[in-house]
Amino acid sequence: MSATAQAPATDLSEKQRRILSYLREKGQMKTYFKSRLIGEELGLSAKEVGTNMTAICEGDFDVDVEKWGYSSGTTWKVTV
Repeated sequence: MSATAQAPATDLSEKQRRILSYLREKGQMKTYFKSRLIGEELGLSAKEVGTNMTAICEGDFDVDVEKWGYSSGTTWKVTV
């Protein structure tokens, strides 16, 4: 791993890094994620996930995240 590849991730908070890591791992098997379910897995509230997801959506990472739906909680479309 080069320092250049890691540089953008270091700008993330601890919660954002945990969410990104979760999405990298689970995104290989799944495409859509609800904030509530991510939060349950990581010990965060759905609101914390949604708030921290913005940095991941706007960042330049190996994971594409797009806000997808709002019915019964926010759904995220994840492409790894």
